[in-house]
Amino acid sequence: MENNQKTIITSDKPFNMNDKIGYMFGDIGNTLSFSIVNTFLMIYFTNILGITGAQVGILFLLARFIDAFADVTVGRLVDNSKLHENGRFKPWMNRMRYPLLISLVLLFVPWVSDLSYLSRLVYVFVTYLAWGIFYSTVNIPYGSMVSSISSDPNDKTSLSTFRAVGAATGTAFISYVIPVVIYVGTSKKISGNRFFWVVAGCAILAYFCYSLTIRLTTERVRTEKSKPVPLGQVFKGMFVNKALIALVFVDMLLVIYTSFSSITLSYLFDDYFKNSTAMAIALVLNSATVIILAPFSHWIVRTWGRKNSTVVALFLSTIFYGALFVIQTHDVTVYLVLLFFASLSIGMFTVSVWAFITDVIDSYEVQTGVREDGIVYGVNSFSRKAAQAIAGGFSGFMLSFVGYVSSTKGGATQTTEVVNKLYDLATGIPTVLLAVATLILLFIYPLNKKKIAENVAKLAKIHTERPDD
Repeated sequence: MENNQKTIITSDKPFNMNDKIGYMFGDIGNTLSFSIVNTFLMIYFTNILGITGAQVGILFLLARFIDAFADVTVGRLVDNSKLHENGRFKPWMNRMRYPLLISLVLLFVPWVSDLSYLSRLVYVFVTYLAWGIFYSTVNIPYGSMVSSISSDPNDKTSLSTFRAVGAATGTAFISYVIPVVIYVGTSKKISGNRFFWVVAGCAILAYFCYSLTIRLTTERVRTEKSKPVPLGQVFKGMFVNKALIALVFVDMLLVIYTSFSSITLSYLFDDYFKNSTAMAIALVLNSATVIILAPFSHWIVRTWGRKNSTVVALFLSTIFYGALFVIQTHDVTVYLVLLFFASLSIGMFTVSVWAFITDVIDSYEVQTGVREDGIVYGVNSFSRKAAQAIAGGFSGFMLSFVGYVSSTKGGATQTTEVVNKLYDLATGIPTVLLAVATLILLFIYPLNKKKIAENVAKLAKIHTERPDD
C-alpha cells in the first residue's frame, strides 16, 4: 500500500487525568442519547404511539442498516478531513452535537400519537433514521479519538475503562430516572408527556457532557496526509486482518445481546414480574456492574491480558444466563441476583472493548503501513449498527410471534402464555449469544498480550516525536 501519510506524536501536554475524565464525559453524553433510544424507544412506539411490534421491528431493521453505512462514510470523511489546531476528531463533535440532540428530542414528541396511523409510521421512520445518522457524526469521531489521545497501551486501557464508566453512569441514570418518571397513576400507565420532558432534559445534559470532552481531552497522535489512501486499498487491508474480522463478529454478538436484553428487560418487568421498581434496579445493575469492575480492570488486563481475561468473563456470564433460563424463576430477587453476576462478567468486555479496537487499529497499521483510525472504527461501528438492526428487528418480530398485544396509551393485559414466552426469550437468547462470542474470542482472535506488545514496539520505531507542537 502506498504510504501518503506521516504520524507524529506531540508531547507538550502529557497524558493525565483530564484526558480520562474528559473522555468519560463523552460517553455519558452518548449514552444520554443512545440508551434512551435503545432501551425505551420500542416500548414508547408500541405503548404510546400504538404501532405493532412487527412494524417497529421492520422500522428498526431498515433504519439501522441504512445508517450503518453512514458509520463507514463518516469514518472515511473524518480520516480525510482537515487536521485542525486542536486535532481531527474534536471539531466534528463540536459541530454535530447540535443536530444529534435536536433529532433525539423529535423522536419523543407526544402529539404524534394523535396523527393518522400512516403519518405516525412515516414520522417515526424519518426521525429515527435522522437520529441514527447524526449519532454517527458524533460517535465515530468520538470513538476514533481514543487512539489519538495516547499511543501507550496502558493509557488506552484507562481510556477504555473510563469510557465504560461513562457509559455505565449515563445508562444507570437513564435506567433509574425514566421508569420512575414515565409511569403514572395507580395503574402505572406510561405518560408520553413525561417521556418528552425527560428526554429534553437529557439532551441538555448531553450537550454539556460533550463540551467537557472537547475542553479536557488532547489529541496527541496526529496523522498528516498528503492525499487520501484509495478506499479499495483500505478495505483490502481490512479483509486480511484476522483481528478485525474476529472482533467485528464478537462485538456484533454482544451488541445484539445488549440491545435485545435492554428491550426485553423492559417488557419482562412490565408484564412478567409486573414490577417497575425492579425494572429500574435491573437496568441499573447492567450499568453498575461496570462501575464496580472498573477499579480492577487495569490490574486484570495487565496481569492476564485483554483477551484471556475477557474469555473467562464471557464464559461465566454464559453460565449465569443459562441458569436463569433453566430455573425460570418468578422470584424477582433471584432473577436480579443472577442477572447481577452475569452483568458483572460481561462488564469485562464492556470496559475493554474500546481498547480492543485500538489494538486492532495498531495491528492494521503494522500490517498495511497506514493509519486509518476513523474508517477502522467506522467498520466496527457499522457491524454494531447492523447488530442493533438485527436485535431491534428480531425483538419486534419476537413480540408479535409470542402474541404480545400493543396498545395506544399503554395498559394492555398479556396472557400467562405470552409472559412466560417473554421470559424464555429474555434468558435463552442471551445464553446462546454469549456462548458463541466466547468461542470466537478464544479460538479466532489473535491479539494476545505478547502480540500487542510486539505491535507497540514496531510502531514506536516509525512514529515521529514532536515535542513542540
